[in-house]
Amino acid sequence: MTDQEIARINELARKSKTDEGLTPAERIEQSELRKKYIDSVLGSLRGNLDSTKIKHPDGTITPLKKDKN
Repeated sequence: MTDQEIARINELARKSKTDEGLTPAERIEQSELRKKYIDSVLGSLRGNLDSTKIKHPDGTITPLKKDKN
């Protein structure tokens, strides 16, 4: 997600709160940008969790296991 896309999300959020509101095309754009942002954040979180290791009291280190659900 680029800085320009984040700036556009913020711009659309501000505009949606005005009396003018958003056009139907801007609502679609806002929805798509928000989905892209959420996917980006979730991808980053998954990457961090996948690389997380657990250190046990006996000194062994194991990777964090994925839940099967």
